[in-house]
Amino acid sequence: MPSSAPPPPRTGLKAVPSSAPPPPQWWRDAVIYQIYPRSFADADGDGMGDLPGITSHLGDLVDLGVDAVWLSPFYPSPQNDAGYDVADYRDVDPRFGSLADADKMINEAHALGLKVIIDLVPNHTSSEHPWFQAALAAGPGSSERDRYIFRDEPPNGWRSTFGGSAWTQVDDGQWYLHLFDVTQPDLDWDNPEVRAEFVAVLRFWLDRGVDGFRVDVAHGLVKDRDLADWEYPESSGPWIVPPDDRRPPMWDQDGVHEIYREWRQVLDEYDDRILVAEAWVQPLERLAHYVRPDEMHQAFNFEYLFAGWTAADQRAVIEKSLAANDAVGAVTTWVLSNHDVSRHSSRLGLTPPNGRRSGIGPSDPQPDSAVGLRRARAATLQMLALPGSAYLYQGEELGLPEHTTIPDEFRQDPAWFRSNHADYGRDGCRVPIPWEADSPSYGFGPSDKSWLPQPPVWAEYALDRQRDVPGSTYEMYRSALRLRKEHGLGVRTLDWQPVEGDVLAFRTGDVLVLTNLGAEPVELPVGATVLLSSEPLDGGGRVPTDVTVWAQV
Repeated sequence: MPSSAPPPPRTGLKAVPSSAPPPPQWWRDAVIYQIYPRSFADADGDGMGDLPGITSHLGDLVDLGVDAVWLSPFYPSPQNDAGYDVADYRDVDPRFGSLADADKMINEAHALGLKVIIDLVPNHTSSEHPWFQAALAAGPGSSERDRYIFRDEPPNGWRSTFGGSAWTQVDDGQWYLHLFDVTQPDLDWDNPEVRAEFVAVLRFWLDRGVDGFRVDVAHGLVKDRDLADWEYPESSGPWIVPPDDRRPPMWDQDGVHEIYREWRQVLDEYDDRILVAEAWVQPLERLAHYVRPDEMHQAFNFEYLFAGWTAADQRAVIEKSLAANDAVGAVTTWVLSNHDVSRHSSRLGLTPPNGRRSGIGPSDPQPDSAVGLRRARAATLQMLALPGSAYLYQGEELGLPEHTTIPDEFRQDPAWFRSNHADYGRDGCRVPIPWEADSPSYGFGPSDKSWLPQPPVWAEYALDRQRDVPGSTYEMYRSALRLRKEHGLGVRTLDWQPVEGDVLAFRTGDVLVLTNLGAEPVELPVGATVLLSSEPLDGGGRVPTDVTVWAQV
């Protein structure tokens, strides 16, 4: 994997005597903001977001109150899967800027007190990566092909997560494995050369100052050695481990943990850097394996993200999450939206609420936007009060819904094409976000260009329409993040409170958190002082349906 430029002098190595107290672990209660670079801010007006655009808005994220940013991939790529098909792990795609722009962004973030996490995509490369091109040129039996998973014929019926077969034939007759798009060949992680290369990639970015890595498809690197066939459960997608005792041969193999123990040793050479697992693994006890003390620091809690909108479902997943992570000494990481799922302000407006993971299109039942936003605000206040770390997805602080009516001719997600247009894919949650209601592209960039079309309704969600407006979704987020820090909610212990009906209530520190998921208003305890509410209380001071309150009693 060629290096486009040498890294700056190595910095950040530990120089603390063994007798010194350990530095504070910022990530244990951090609120981390996901930036999808294509859609955050466009500095040059070409319709696609870029690193200078991100740098120009870092101050806005400080004003919001987050602790860190996580950037989806910005590496050189043919962009067949929005940058998750990486052609060079040590450079920046010209669409997004340069290595100098990355260095500037990292340095300015640090100057503002923000940590920076970047995406690492180790399960597969782009088919345009020099390694894969060399494998095609070298032919069967070569050391170049040994970096990937080639076979003389498909040994199983594995499916691509985007639809169709996971095996594609090349000109000389052999077949290669791609659990994602045909342009994303899977690496063979039994190959020592692959393992050594990614350790070098980690060091390259750590030396440039990044504070950690979100590891894409962390549960997929190691495959069953026999490439055994698999009968896919109807109830789960092709890249999600089902919640039973069977281990799919392509997901969540025990061998992945050896890789992450090696990576953890590398990160421990630096000051307080972290690894975050994107692992679609069930049950939660199995997910906790990824965050044992000598492996990763955090793992996304997707079971919480898709929990039903009832007090019983919410409490059950919170209890299971805390228990599973506490058992290995890890923090629990909470998330409601990201670039791979429909925005929670729309999912929660469906019937049943939160019942759909994949994209929503114009032919699908449409969410109730008012109900969805009301529930999303309540869900967010509940999440931000839970002990541990939390992730926010760009635009959710504005209450952005899924764009459910993108014309088909603009769709770009490979899931749309490989499913023969049966799966609308993820474009609807990736539309460039609005900053200024009356500006071209709603302030996304200086021109009216936008790589995905923005709906006219974006104007009412723009930041400049919400900043300093009491009751706006943006101001609710900003108040919640301030109060979360003031009351130390991320490091407290959760204490469930007795309640009746479809109501969730717990104390964390000196704050009572109550979410009414039932049909009738409920009373707060006598003498309660409301700190923050996702919606106004009713005339009698009671909590209406689909509302979360933070109060002191």
